[in-house]
Amino acid sequence: MGAPRPKLTVMSLTDTAAARVKHLMAKANPPAVALRIGVKKGGCAGMEYTMDYADTLKPGEDVVEDKGVTIAIDPSAVLFLLGTTMDFKTDKMSSGFVFNNPNETSACGCGESVAITPARPEALAGALS
Repeated sequence: MGAPRPKLTVMSLTDTAAARVKHLMAKANPPAVALRIGVKKGGCAGMEYTMDYADTLKPGEDVVEDKGVTIAIDPSAVLFLLGTTMDFKTDKMSSGFVFNNPNETSACGCGESVAITPARPEALAGALS
């Protein structure tokens, strides 16, 4: 039996994002065990981030535990989200989650969609913990 494989760290949260997720999870009805994050095709730039409450964890999902928050990553989104930091920003006119994603290559003018290139193999080496 060999040594355990290092775990891939897909994404992290800022303190502000973690606090906001905790607040939302406390109000979730029915109760949720995690916040599920993924990406889907859509918008003028090609892809959109998705977020939803997860009442159960699905087989194959990466689970990120960061700052007391559980995030489930859709398996098809892992290479698109690798190295991402999720933040929560508030300004005069809006508030919402922001994804600081090193794999984004462009974004649409309205900020609703992005172009994302999957992480390259060399990025995987830096994501192992």
